[in-house]
Amino acid sequence: MSAAPRVASLRSNRIGSWLDREDVLGYILIAPVSIIVLGFLAYPFCFALWLSLTDKVIGGDPTFIGFRNYEHIWQNGIFQTAVRNTILFTAAAIPLKLVLGLCLALLLNEKLSFRKAFRSAVLLPWIVPTVLSCMAWLWMFNPNFSVLNYIIAQLGLGRGVRWLTDPNMALVSVIIVNAWRGIPFYAITLLAGMQAIPTELYEATAIDGANRWQRFRHVTLPLVMPILLITLLLSTIGTFSDFAVVYSLTGGGPMNATQVLSTYAASTALGAGRFGEGAAISLTMFPFLLVMLVWEVRWLARRATA
Repeated sequence: MSAAPRVASLRSNRIGSWLDREDVLGYILIAPVSIIVLGFLAYPFCFALWLSLTDKVIGGDPTFIGFRNYEHIWQNGIFQTAVRNTILFTAAAIPLKLVLGLCLALLLNEKLSFRKAFRSAVLLPWIVPTVLSCMAWLWMFNPNFSVLNYIIAQLGLGRGVRWLTDPNMALVSVIIVNAWRGIPFYAITLLAGMQAIPTELYEATAIDGANRWQRFRHVTLPLVMPILLITLLLSTIGTFSDFAVVYSLTGGGPMNATQVLSTYAASTALGAGRFGEGAAISLTMFPFLLVMLVWEVRWLARRATA
């Protein structure tokens, strides 16, 4: 055998031996995803972090100013309102999505007629584009043509509600729409976890005399808890940083009643042209989300080793 084929054969054998090793193969398989994450997440985050430490404005050159942007926004009344609204928005929407999504998953897990059709229909609020669904909700919230106000009037409960123009009701309206869009995500994810539970466990508990509530408490809930926590984490991150629903419905108004961190960051950076300050506003969400992520990973690690 000549030298060239011998070298090629040795190289092929070496590559094959590397691929046979699980540690090497694992790194090779995650390399494309790692490159995508670094390119589309890590770089924008680092750029935003650097931008928040400058006085960058539209059309101007950035100058390093340290943490002056953060000091300025914490003294801003609108920023304080946005922080409060973001916390209220998340704290109200997440329990709604969790409870209703879990109940919907339990219902879809039963042997119903047209069950596949119902499961497909449940996904519609989640898969429909946000702007399109918000346009439908804008019509339902319209003070003159609102179908909700029509129902309220027909029931004799009053003349209707100023859903998006009343500062006291605007945030409630936005929470309703966010919950409506997020419930299918909980329902389908939890349903997938319930479908993976062996039926033998339910049969064994039924033989032992357990009722429906006891089967849910001692079988269903513990086994879907890891999926539930991961879903809760992803949903909390998405709700905390939600921009599309709030911007499409109210744009942060009226009178900043629905102004959240994401909309305030966008209006500061893109509307006012203060990119450095807008980046600082957006990054104030990061510590809270990081704490949640670390807690979730540690909890799952402890559960895996228990």
